Amino acid sequence: MALMIAVPSVVTADTGITGKQTISIIFSHDMHSHLEKFAKIGTVVKEKKKQNKATFVLDGGDFSMGTPYQTIYKSQASELRMMGAVGFDATTLGNHEFDYRSKGLAQMLNRAKKSKDKLPQLVIANIDWQKTLGDSDLKEDGENLRTALENYGYQDYTVIERGGSKIAVFGIFGKESASYAPESGTYFKDPVETARQVVENIKAHEKVDMIVCISHSGTNEDDPDKSEDEILAKEVDGIDLIISGHSHTELAQPIIVNDTVIASAGQYNDNLGNVTFQYKDGKYQLDKYKLIPLDKKIKDDKSILALEDEFKDLVDEEYFSKFGYRWNSVLTNNDVTFTGIDIFGSEQGEDTLGNLIADSYIYGVKQAEGSDYEKVEVAVAPAGVIRGSFDKGKITAADAFNALSLGTGKDGIAGYPLVSVYLTGAELKLAAEIDISVSNLMQPARLYFSGLYYEYNPHRLILNRAYDVMLRSDDGSYIEPEDDKLYRVVADLYSAQMLGTVNSMSYGLLSVTPKDKDGNEIKNYEDYIIYNKNGSELKEWYALASYMDYFSDDQVPEKYSATEGRKKLNDSWNPIHLLKNPNKFFWIITAAAALVLSLLALIVILVVRLVRRIRYGKGTIRRKDMMFSRR
Repeated sequence: MALMIAVPSVVTADTGITGKQTISIIFSHDMHSHLEKFAKIGTVVKEKKKQNKATFVLDGGDFSMGTPYQTIYKSQASELRMMGAVGFDATTLGNHEFDYRSKGLAQMLNRAKKSKDKLPQLVIANIDWQKTLGDSDLKEDGENLRTALENYGYQDYTVIERGGSKIAVFGIFGKESASYAPESGTYFKDPVETARQVVENIKAHEKVDMIVCISHSGTNEDDPDKSEDEILAKEVDGIDLIISGHSHTELAQPIIVNDTVIASAGQYNDNLGNVTFQYKDGKYQLDKYKLIPLDKKIKDDKSILALEDEFKDLVDEEYFSKFGYRWNSVLTNNDVTFTGIDIFGSEQGEDTLGNLIADSYIYGVKQAEGSDYEKVEVAVAPAGVIRGSFDKGKITAADAFNALSLGTGKDGIAGYPLVSVYLTGAELKLAAEIDISVSNLMQPARLYFSGLYYEYNPHRLILNRAYDVMLRSDDGSYIEPEDDKLYRVVADLYSAQMLGTVNSMSYGLLSVTPKDKDGNEIKNYEDYIIYNKNGSELKEWYALASYMDYFSDDQVPEKYSATEGRKKLNDSWNPIHLLKNPNKFFWIITAAAALVLSLLALIVILVVRLVRRIRYGKGTIRRKDMMFSRR
């Protein structure tokens, strides 16, 4: 008994466990370039390391893309350098690290290394180099990325020792993350199988106290079958902690699967997570878990503030100056209460933030094309590309950028450009139906329109819920789009590309095919980017900024304080409303239902006849038996 009590405080030859330390792990994920919170992160990290020398700082990916700092991603690698400055030990890649494609990611990594600053270790275990380099279309950029990663010093896993404790940390890129990075030019191995192999390798070759996975896979509270990090914990033994990025989940309490702790702190550096483990019953076990709000209660680290200001000046110099703005240029004043980005798009229906952004696209095109302007009938802005909202008070150029901060264009400059495509009237009606019927299953696909109006009833058959789809004419009247007529539609580059994949994703059921003005199917959306008169791409954020800069009285118009019937809810069970203006899907579903009912009726008839035959047969046998007995 005495020996068993003494074991936890003795370093063993097999595990390296001391049992003396409480291991503390500070974590983040989905920071999305919100470097304005790093001065507070620096303060928290310093305090935690003073309290416990065995403190490790980890990040779960998507550290970039979300604020103007991302505009110097390739030239300055501001995110990784700031992470190093505040003491992050390790991070992994998220899908948004590929927003500038593999070429841009390679440039960023090389710039970070060239800085000679302290940098976090990069770990990612499931890049499939064999498949990537075996693809002739991807080979050149793939080799460039691999060289940059190797130059940076990436690893499948790393072992970090601090304060008498050792932890092994490996990185995983999830399946959904891969699907959200269509321009990554990179293949990834199965995350679960890769994790299993990495854990086995660590156990065979390393002496560590804990194994930690920093995963950009995420969780899903609504659908356990899609909760990738819970699946990972269930399928792979030996992972003590998963830092779960990608889904932007904020867990007040961790998810426990078998012996694995799954932790998430939310998005945009609103919080830091802190989880501690103590040695008990032969292994380290969860002790405490909490989220630390990065609010005004936490003082800023002045040295980190100074570094933040240096990068902000570089953003003005290298990016905003190209558009005639500076970071803090005031566009307008706002008295409207817009939906907060944390809940934006969570419920079906019209939203004034979506209205404002969709309207700005049409304004931007008018300004860009001038006298050559061709009427835009509809502008569409999906919830998934809208990353920020607006508080009351002054709205700056940086605020406009934050709202539409994703991606890059053909020019390689930050920000998705707007593109011009054509859809038929029938496809516009289908777009409304996709918004109402499909976006409840995929919230980022929630659509906000300018120029398109429709009514919807959630009690109608799925794929038949939007009806009375109308376009608004210049005189304010509403007209029904003609099914075979082409109408000009404007959207950002990414959304146009995704709209073109609806057909394949729905196995041909929902056919939306963006076309050019002559009705030819678009193959390369970059050929349809809208340009300003000076030859620069019309970035979606710039369309929004210039629209707000144009507002009269230097004020957001009152019309954006309330919805205006672009999506009109009819919550009626009245049969007239349920059956009004049925579309083709109504008749398809009705015909299918009628066929099923016919088959059921046929089966019932056959079963009844069979039962009657069986009964009749048994009755005959019994009569024969009776006759035989009389004999």
